[in-house]
Parts: sequence; C-alpha cells; structure tokens
Amino acid sequence: MTKPVVLVVDDEPQILRVMRASLPIRGYEVLTASSGKEALDQLSKQVPDLVILDLAMPEMSGLEVCRRVREFSTVPIIILSAKGSESDKVAALDLGADDYVTKPFGMDELLARVRAVLRRLSATDDRVLVVGDVTIDVDERRVVVGGKEIRLTPKEFDVFKYLVNNAGKVVTHRALLQTVWGWESTDQTEYLRVFINQLRRKIEIDASHPRYLITEPWVGYRFVPNE
Repeated sequence: MTKPVVLVVDDEPQILRVMRASLPIRGYEVLTASSGKEALDQLSKQVPDLVILDLAMPEMSGLEVCRRVREFSTVPIIILSAKGSESDKVAALDLGADDYVTKPFGMDELLARVRAVLRRLSATDDRVLVVGDVTIDVDERRVVVGGKEIRLTPKEFDVFKYLVNNAGKVVTHRALLQTVWGWESTDQTEYLRVFINQLRRKIEIDASHPRYLITEPWVGYRFVPNE
C-alpha cells in the first residue's frame, strides 16, 4: 500500500524536525520546505497528497502560497497558525485551505485533522453521504442521524449537507453563506447563526452542548462525525 505523501512547509527548523520524525512512524512519507518559494518549487515537481502550511513565513506568506497553489491544484492544505491570527485563518480558508491547526499544537490533533481531510477526499458516492452515524440521501433530501430520521427545511438541509460533505473541516461563515444563499448574503452571519441553532435543536441530543455542529469562534463551523 502506497504511503500518503505530506509536504510540510515551515520556516522553523524545529517544526520540520518534529514532522520528519513523527509522520513516517504514523505511515506518511514526508517532504519538507522551509520557504514559500521552495514549497512552490517542490509542488511543480511532485504534487503530494496533502500540504501542511505555516502562515507566518518571511518573503512569501502562507496566504500567498495558498493563493498560488489554488491556481493550479486542489491538493488539500492544512494551515498552521499562531494564536491571535483569526483574520488570517479566515483568509486562508476563503482562499481554499481545508483546515487549520493553531500553534502550539499536539501531534495527535494534527494527525486527526490529516486523517479527516484525507478520508473526506476518499469518499466516492456523493449522492448518498455516510459520515459516522449520519446518512444523507441527496436525491430524496432525507437525513438520518443516529438511526433517527430528521425532518429539515430546504435551507436547513442545504446547510447541513454542506457541513457534512466537509466533515472535519472548518467551513467559514462566508463559504457557507455563499454556497447556500449566494454572493449577496456573505455578510449575514447572524442569519446563519439562527439556522445553525435551528439545526442543533433538531439534530443534537443537547443543543446547548453540541456534539455534531461545533462553532469555531469568529471563523465558522465544523461538523464532527460521531464515529
């Protein structure tokens, strides 16, 4: 079985050393780059299965790298970001990054995000989504959670389907609003919050302590499957 190839882009030598030591023993092949330019050079030669990309780098920022990569590739990108850079996280996700992890991070958390992104990409049947104990029949617009059928309005269904289809990934307010309501609604975050609260009341066992629909403060939402 071929090992997934992960390109780690970071200007901190210690981070690269940790990744070179930790990822191979978890079943991944590791490539590294210490700058944005070096990362783009690597990607021009070999597109990996996933990129782990630091935001704060000299000369070429992670945001610029993300923007350039999305011009020619849909390779999954997980952002590494320092605390306090919420606006940069949102910008990276809006540019097409798939997820982010805040520094300092635990290797277990990072690996869980890597697995979630790669698992999502391996899904082949987009007419019936099965993620954990959630099943969505796209054609019949039918939703089953934990063996129980849930009745959703058309917009609730569209919001939930988009989040489940991106299970494990942070979905920004802007991306969700744009997908479900269109460009003219991308600033209506309060409107979206109402829909999420409605969904939680129907889907969660305890809407005040959500298990499936997790809020990422100031950024968006994440669907976490019950596995």
